[in-house]
Amino acid sequence: MAAKELFESDEQNQDAYDDLIVSIQAKEQGLSLLIGVCDDLNLREQIIAQYAAELEPEFRTYRVILAGGEPSLRAALYHLVQSEEYLLGGGKAVITVTGVEQLYFLKQGEDRSQQEIFFGYLQWTREALREFPYPIILWVTNQILINLIKKAPDFWSWRKGVFRFLSRKTIAVSRRELEPIRFAFTESEFSGFDDENPYFLPIEDLRKLIEQTEQQRGEKDPSLVTLYLSLGNIYRRRLQHGESQDYKTEQDLAIEYICKAVELQKELGLDRDLASSLNNLASLYESQGRYSEAEPLYIQALALWRKLLGEEHPDVATSLNNLAGLYDSQGRYSEAEPLYIQALALRRKLLGEEHPDVASSLNNLAGLYDSQGRYSEAEPLYIQALALRRKLLG
Repeated sequence: MAAKELFESDEQNQDAYDDLIVSIQAKEQGLSLLIGVCDDLNLREQIIAQYAAELEPEFRTYRVILAGGEPSLRAALYHLVQSEEYLLGGGKAVITVTGVEQLYFLKQGEDRSQQEIFFGYLQWTREALREFPYPIILWVTNQILINLIKKAPDFWSWRKGVFRFLSRKTIAVSRRELEPIRFAFTESEFSGFDDENPYFLPIEDLRKLIEQTEQQRGEKDPSLVTLYLSLGNIYRRRLQHGESQDYKTEQDLAIEYICKAVELQKELGLDRDLASSLNNLASLYESQGRYSEAEPLYIQALALWRKLLGEEHPDVATSLNNLAGLYDSQGRYSEAEPLYIQALALRRKLLGEEHPDVASSLNNLAGLYDSQGRYSEAEPLYIQALALRRKLLG
């Protein structure tokens, strides 16, 4: 695969790649530290494979993966060089360094986090890196990059180039997303970062934090409800916005954590929260085509909303719409139609004629008629939905 095929019409990433290749080939004698930044680990691996193929036979390419227990860049490079006669003889080579993305940001009960140890090594061993006269490409994520600039400024000042590859996929979550579970962090862990920072915390740190809470407080601790829900819903949002590294894996994790929240909510009698969780869990099952598992959850959620809020509430209308959508996707049109109609009527009554949810209901009902070939009934609803959305959204 050529680089142009890898990046297709992505000019910014193509330019970053071209600059990286030029920087490697133009290396002068001495330390040549290049920093690659990419949050999409699959894309990163493709880039590494691409430049490894493109640089041969002029350069031999080597790979070093940092260990979490002892994340020393200098030690990892030293062990590689000592084991390779070609490197000891001064042969032309490029060394790729990965594994930094796996280092924990949180201390996880230790005196220092793995990232803090890594930054400490970088800050105080820069001079020692002079003994490696090769282009060294250190791959980091945006979350690591932000902290590296702050915590290892001396090392950062020696960089020969920074090459940023953009992607919607990421291994991090924002600080804003973690506000509901701020109680689970120390103030020092949560301070010093902009609320808008989208690269605040690696998602694996959050999973590890939940495991520690389970061990320390027991699996029935009420605080776990919020932790489970937050992580499950973070995974759901990542799936919806195309940010997941591995769609199937993160889909399964979203289900796992929301299931844990549901069980605990049932035990603790948290019915209102339970209704939302049941609905979210049902939508995940529906996205996997697991309709028989989704249906009873949508029905339970609808019953709970009716019990808690009465018949006339926007959440009841949403629940009716969700159940109708499930039936619609299965071709169970006669069951879906009355639910769509009820949802539309409720939204008109509660939200007024000019509301985005009313437009969605009109569109959904039109889609149902369209699927059945009832075109004369579908057309005016599509037209109304279009007109409403133009008016409300521009």
